[in-house]
Amino acid sequence: MPTCNHCGAHVSDQFARVFADETGSVHACPSCSANAGIAEVARERAPEA
Repeated sequence: MPTCNHCGAHVSDQFARVFADETGSVHACPSCSANAGIAEVARERAPEA
């Protein structure tokens, strides 16, 4: 059963087939990748302090 290497959540076989690297590791599930994208955009939009 494939899991996300970041949070340990289960991912589907189809997700792993598409998004895993050449060794079969899934580095971010849909939840992790969405959170990473939100954090990146927030940093870009934050005013310079």
